[in-house]
Amino acid sequence: MLGRSWKVPTILGVVTLLALVLFVVKKGSGTSTFALASEGDFFALPAVGVPSFGTGLVVVVALAVITAYAAFLASQYRSAPLWLLAVFAVLFVFGFLAWAADGETIPVPGLLIGAVALSTPLIFGAMGGVISERVGVINIAIEGQLLAGAFVSAVVASITGSTYVALLAALIAGALTASLLAVFSIRYFVNQVIVGVVLNVLVVGLTSFLYSVVLTKNAETLNSPPRFARIDIPVLSQIPILGPVLFRQTLIVYLMYVAVALVFVGLFHTKWGLRLRAVGEHPQAADTVGINVARTRFWNVCLAGAIAGLGGAYFTLGSVGAFGKEMTAGAGYIALAAVIFGRWDPVRATLAALLFGFASNLQNVLGIIGSPVPSEFMLMLPYVVTIFAVAGLVGHVRGPAAAGKPYASRS
Repeated sequence: MLGRSWKVPTILGVVTLLALVLFVVKKGSGTSTFALASEGDFFALPAVGVPSFGTGLVVVVALAVITAYAAFLASQYRSAPLWLLAVFAVLFVFGFLAWAADGETIPVPGLLIGAVALSTPLIFGAMGGVISERVGVINIAIEGQLLAGAFVSAVVASITGSTYVALLAALIAGALTASLLAVFSIRYFVNQVIVGVVLNVLVVGLTSFLYSVVLTKNAETLNSPPRFARIDIPVLSQIPILGPVLFRQTLIVYLMYVAVALVFVGLFHTKWGLRLRAVGEHPQAADTVGINVARTRFWNVCLAGAIAGLGGAYFTLGSVGAFGKEMTAGAGYIALAAVIFGRWDPVRATLAALLFGFASNLQNVLGIIGSPVPSEFMLMLPYVVTIFAVAGLVGHVRGPAAAGKPYASRS
């Protein structure tokens, strides 16, 4: 059996072999071009062209060196530093893009802008999942909370003409959906996973029914929501590459930035976060020192649902517009995977959600430029990585100790 210290170099070795096969054996023969400029930048960065085969060869050598160094560290009973793994990942992605875009041009700003757009609802859902599971309640119902937020925001925005009122309505819809999870799991001790699955099915069925019976017949009045306009942050939005990606966004994306920061600071640097984590790790000890476990869990699960509801609003107020059947398309489950892959940490969960969004948008971009890489392969990768993480192949993954366990106060 492999010792834990050898798991990282083993995984790196497998990825290096995969890179060798793709980038060198199945080599490209042309030049891959990376377009870096976008309209409105302070100055236009020139496009960068690289030979597909030469780039792939250099990347494989660099990956092999990093793998050998990781193996050396393992032999000394030392772990590979996080920055080294980040460099490995960036090199592999760069080599993959150079190979996949052989003879074509990849618009880098467009690729990253699309990744942020697809990641936004996932990040909101992941923040809700982190809060809920940190307080001890498994939140399988993220999908239902996202869908409820999307449906309600579309209807309210269509009726009122106000995206701000619709955003508030989405927040309330997500909180109400989460309150059902909280009541059944905290008050009546129903299995949290079962309640979450039932809520997802309920919201999918209810919104699909209302869409077919009500919205399709009254699309002009009930399903024509206005969308948030793009807000360009002065100066920052003109920074090449980063400006268009981060600072030419809608209000919901900026709220996502704020949500991640607030959840991180709140969880690890406030009394609220300390109480929340105490309830999720050892509710009996928290109860002993006077923390009301049931109340803490209930209100934080509702807060988690409210945050997820904001993510649902992105589908109708920030992206697509009109509501459609099952338009979240499993985003809640992807957000849950991001929570696990991110080890229940808001920043890591955000990075995991960005990985999912990047992979999803990359398959769209590669499809447009006519790359031979199957789109299904790109969509599969994040899930494979998550399975490896959950299986402990890239480090030990342990959730909050009391997550999923009902607690009855003895007072």
